[in-house]
Amino acid sequence: MPHWTALVAEKKQRQLKSIPQEWLVTPPPPSTLDVTGFPESCGLLNAREIEITNTSVDVLLKRLASAEWTAVDVTTAFSKRAIVAHQLVNCLTEIFIDPALARAAELDDYLKKTGKVVGPLHGLPISLKDQLCIKGLETTMGYVSWIGQYAEKNAVLVDVLIECGAVPFVRTNIPQTLMWPESFNSVFGRTTNPHNVSLTSGGSSGGEGALIALKGSPLGVGSDIGGSVRIPSAFCGIYGLRPSYGRVPYCGARNSLEGQDSILSVFGPMTNSLSGLKVFMKAVVNSKPWLKDPLAVRKKWDEDEYELADHGSGKDLCFAIMWDDGVVVPHPPIRRSLEITKAALQKAGHKVVDWKPIKHKLLGEVTRDIWNAGSAEDYMITTSVTGEPIIATMELDHADTTAASFRPQNGGITAYQLWQVQKLRQNIRKEYMDHWNATASETGTGRAVDAIICPAAPYAAPPHGKNRYTNYTTVWNALDYPATIFPVTTVDPTLDARDEKDPPHRFYDQFDQDVYEMYDPEKFKNAPVCLQLVGRTLEEEAVIKMTEIVDAALAAAK
Repeated sequence: MPHWTALVAEKKQRQLKSIPQEWLVTPPPPSTLDVTGFPESCGLLNAREIEITNTSVDVLLKRLASAEWTAVDVTTAFSKRAIVAHQLVNCLTEIFIDPALARAAELDDYLKKTGKVVGPLHGLPISLKDQLCIKGLETTMGYVSWIGQYAEKNAVLVDVLIECGAVPFVRTNIPQTLMWPESFNSVFGRTTNPHNVSLTSGGSSGGEGALIALKGSPLGVGSDIGGSVRIPSAFCGIYGLRPSYGRVPYCGARNSLEGQDSILSVFGPMTNSLSGLKVFMKAVVNSKPWLKDPLAVRKKWDEDEYELADHGSGKDLCFAIMWDDGVVVPHPPIRRSLEITKAALQKAGHKVVDWKPIKHKLLGEVTRDIWNAGSAEDYMITTSVTGEPIIATMELDHADTTAASFRPQNGGITAYQLWQVQKLRQNIRKEYMDHWNATASETGTGRAVDAIICPAAPYAAPPHGKNRYTNYTTVWNALDYPATIFPVTTVDPTLDARDEKDPPHRFYDQFDQDVYEMYDPEKFKNAPVCLQLVGRTLEEEAVIKMTEIVDAALAAAK
């Protein structure tokens, strides 16, 4: 077998050949940190293509359905912009534009002949994280050892999206093993943040986050086992949803830790337009995925739930803000975004109370123990095929490497020890449910708190290698609570400067102090600041609607 580096070189050559040569551009110099304006100034996209790629998902679908815009035109526009995005932030893995355009032409032909759309996503280009198998393509998932393994069939979700009329056209970058909150691997390299390329795009769906932030895709699919949809959505300034287990089919996709079925990875939508979350979830769950995936939950789109039948029909909602998780105190821009959101909701007539987190540190530890029961062996066996190294850090400079707490520290634990951890998690889930139910006594609505609003991380997108804390997202995976990400503001060195007269907060521990000390508003300049909205298990419809309400309140307050 060739040395693993030779396999990588050959794979990169093939990736380069899949890019239409006439779409190659000269990227700005490395000193240009914010590259978000480049796709529209580079001269590759014409005025109509710029208009198409700036259009929200709901409007795109209307114009496609009315044949005002053809699927070929829309797919071409996003394909061009995706290729520009890739040259800026290295966000793509597999590029298959010709088959996508052929599919788009079929959809246009069908609409012309029948006057009908194929399905609710007719003609909409969709990008996919590099886990979702497509027949005839490799899905390396950042592993050199998986180069040359071609899928014999589509993942179930890919089939569902195609049946709904969607047009998959690119797949996006991830970290080796997926189990990192940044995106770097030995096959495709590192994805950077388009708002500031010196910062991480997050992970593990970092390619999706960066691509969508540059409007190279209207709607993408990420996956989330500990925050992998929400962290890149938050760091890149877009909307995202982590649904509950089984709501979106996973069957036929590649993954890490396969067979670990206690804390499941889930697929969820990532998009520039909030309408994309509802469009995606409604289309997927109404396609009856439970007939194609034995683990998919039998639950169609519930319009009553979306209209907040269990939440006073959306009038006088009570939101609870979690200012910190009792482990790590967030940086000033995160605090400011929580204050902005609280004021906007109160102005819109909603009630806001404080959320008291319980056992978040323990929930994080339990989750890591479950993952790492066999993760070291999983990574070792997968990489042993080619002898590629298991990546131990996301740092640019290996001299400054600190072992991340979420990575395996030992060989694993016994089955019996794992059962004890799973039992502990079950008990905490019940305790958390009771804790949430008990808030009915303080809301004044006769109901428990309708949703929690909290940080997605203690910081905005940090420099590469510095994203070492994921508990703000991971706890909700452990509890199986659906959660969205919504944008609030950006880091402003003037507004977010630390007042030197203010003493530091009382640190929870050394790690909390380390996070406090990494803050420098100039370093985080222009980074998006997003928050998370959390609901209860299998309550995706209500969570989406409440996010729409929060988003509208923020827009009105501006």
